[in-house]
Amino acid sequence: MSATRAMDTLDRLEPDPVQEHVSYRELLDHLSEGVYFTDADRRILFWNRGAQAISGYAPGEMVGRHCWDNILAHVDFEGRALCTTDHCPLVAAMRSGQPRVTEAFLRHRQGHRIPVLIRSMPIRNPEGRIVGAVETFSDLSAQMAERRTIRELESLALLDPLTGLSNRRHLDSVFHTRLEEFRRHGQGMGAILMDVDRFKTINDSFGHGVGDEALRVVARTLLSNTRAGDTAGRWGGDEFLVLCSWVDAESLRAIAERYRILIGHSRVKTENRAHRLSVSMGATLAVVEDTPATIMERVDALLYQSKADGRNRLTMDD
Repeated sequence: MSATRAMDTLDRLEPDPVQEHVSYRELLDHLSEGVYFTDADRRILFWNRGAQAISGYAPGEMVGRHCWDNILAHVDFEGRALCTTDHCPLVAAMRSGQPRVTEAFLRHRQGHRIPVLIRSMPIRNPEGRIVGAVETFSDLSAQMAERRTIRELESLALLDPLTGLSNRRHLDSVFHTRLEEFRRHGQGMGAILMDVDRFKTINDSFGHGVGDEALRVVARTLLSNTRAGDTAGRWGGDEFLVLCSWVDAESLRAIAERYRILIGHSRVKTENRAHRLSVSMGATLAVVEDTPATIMERVDALLYQSKADGRNRLTMDD
């Protein structure tokens, strides 16, 4: 089937345009995820730019081909071929009528393997008959690298067992590395120290189990919102430290305030109700003469100034 005829077939499956001059194909072409449609025979009818960016294959190379032509040569994490067997997620979705989620590896046009998260869903016509399928896939390379890093940190005993954040040993190592990079390249480096407000009261009133959960809530917030290249860890007790690269005073303040606000909207639950958390914070930028000890001395004093000024606030030096 030619690309033109394939797109005509796709148009028959296409819903009404979202807007008068914008079709869903134009919208899908702006997604970073790979998206493609097939008919019931697994012939590819549409291939978006996200699919090209991840796989290396342009729409002209894929539209009109069948997924069982094994161009992407999908294999799962056990090494089983997917495209040419009953393990194909598209086949499973069309047979069962239910969406499928699969982690697999595709073969890039240049020959290397890329880990992808695949979501497959059947397409039905107005009468409810399955007439094709849609598959989306996203690059898992960054997540896989993060998983490897976590496993490496665990093997080196560099993670805090309660929170899953970097422990003090790892933070010490990162501290020296970041300071050296700052001196060598002049990139701004900052430190944010925070602790949980009235943490002793939480422990005394509700028990250590609730206290531990409060620390985990703060840690999950940090993990979910820390920029790539920054490092968040548990410094000790209820204190958390974030080491930031490529920052100036304005961006460091913005990062710290974002953490403070997000944690301030977090809750830890007891049997009776949910309790709001907050943190007091200090933040400082490194100077050439600094050592980790001088930075921590300075940022610790700033943290306690926030405590003295009423808690749930950030204090930065000039």
